[in-house]
Amino acid sequence: MPLLKKAAATLSATAALLLALPTPSSATPAPHGTLARETFDRLPLGPVTAGHGWTADTANGSLTVAPSSTGHSRELRLHTEGNGRAFLVFPDLTAPGNSYWARLRLRVDAFPTAPDWAHWTIAEASGSDAPTLVRPLGGQYAPTDNGNFWGVGSDLGPTGDWTSWKTSAPAVAGAWQCVEFHLDATDNRVTVYFDGVEQSDLTVSTRQHGGTGDDFTFPAFDELKLGWQLYQADPTPSSYDLALDDIAVSTRRVGGCGA
Repeated sequence: MPLLKKAAATLSATAALLLALPTPSSATPAPHGTLARETFDRLPLGPVTAGHGWTADTANGSLTVAPSSTGHSRELRLHTEGNGRAFLVFPDLTAPGNSYWARLRLRVDAFPTAPDWAHWTIAEASGSDAPTLVRPLGGQYAPTDNGNFWGVGSDLGPTGDWTSWKTSAPAVAGAWQCVEFHLDATDNRVTVYFDGVEQSDLTVSTRQHGGTGDDFTFPAFDELKLGWQLYQADPTPSSYDLALDDIAVSTRRVGGCGA
């Protein structure tokens, strides 16, 4: 009987210790797996400036948590005026090998139709060690082809300012898409997927990119922005709205939206 009492006491102490341990969350992800995650379902409705591990970066723009337009809990709606910006920012996002996958559901209500060559960004990854901004999701209005087209881009690095848009990847307004991108530092490669399908025409890498001059190289990533920015003044339309949901960033491919 004393042995049984001692075993029971040990089990009780072990259970108490387990209950006292902190549980993982999106703000403190495991080092080899999920780096960030946000579904907006646990945030209050209304204007928001921060969430689970992220903050907001706005200028003539706003972020609002709203009931989901697809009938599934909540989503984030972003609004900008003119060439403003509205981003949610994961400020301390680092990954083993400087490589990671990101997935999100995205709907853009309208893309610019003026001025010519209007340039917009939806995702921007950066690092403090180099003046390079990698834009895996973005695009441009091309008057020569009368439309907006997706393209991977980069700013400020040795390859200069470029947006490698492709007419094979038209940007469609008013529809939800499941969007993924992979940043692979082994070849400074950016790969984009729409609704699970790889968009090979959008791939850029060390020597294959839209810039000129030196090889394209990644910075040591430590920040990721997701949202909207248009860079030209007096655009048409004069304001922009989009919605984000089911955001996940991981060292491995996450899979389809809602997974």
